Parts: sequence; structure tokens; C-alpha cells
Amino acid sequence: MSLPKELRYSEEHEWVKVEGDKVRIGITDFAQSELGDIVFVELPEVGEEIEVDEPFGSVESVKTVSELYAPLSGKIVEINEDLEDSPEFVNESPYEKAWMIVIEPTDMSQLDALMTAEEYQKMIDEE
Repeated sequence: MSLPKELRYSEEHEWVKVEGDKVRIGITDFAQSELGDIVFVELPEVGEEIEVDEPFGSVESVKTVSELYAPLSGKIVEINEDLEDSPEFVNESPYEKAWMIVIEPTDMSQLDALMTAEEYQKMIDEE
């Protein structure tokens, strides 16, 4: 299982990549493997505000529908429209092709509450 060291992770299995004053968000390799084959991804609209720990969309697999929870608060500036036609990217490439949204965070200090790769690995090992 892949866990890039430069990313931060939430307890809800989202990853966060800081890119200057913006943040790219997706779901982890662990999350996609637990969900199984992803068949549909529902994302919010550009311009919407999201709140930390609140749902911002969902992923549907052959097994279940799972909410996506915002690891940070902010304004959505970009969504990954490729996932509409190719939801399988979530299974194939969770950290590259399958990013979900880019936001302008309202409070970068919320990053401090997220886990490092090592802390996230420890959490999933205990599940």
C-alpha cells in the first residue's frame, strides 16, 4: 500500500497535499482498497465552501456509498472532472489521477490536526 510521506492524512482517510496557498484533497490508497471498485464519484461545485469534518461529496463502490469528509475548511477552486467519466482512477491512482478537489483553505493551521504518513499507518494498523 502506498503512503506518500509528503502528504497529511485525516482520520476519515482523506489525504492533503499543500501546493502553495492551496490544498489538493483525495482519498487514500487504504480507503480505496477497503471500498473496492469505485463506480461513481460525486463532487461539489467550484465556488462552494466546505467545513472541516463535514461531508463534501461521496464515492460509490460496488459494495457501498461512502461520504467524503473535508480535512480542512475552505473554498473550492477546482474539481477533478475526469472522475465523472473515469471513477476507476480512484482505484488505479489515488494520489495522482484521482485527486478530488483543490481548495483555498480558510485556516492553514488546521493542517496541524492531520496525521503524518507514519501516524496514519499506525492508525490503520490498529483498525
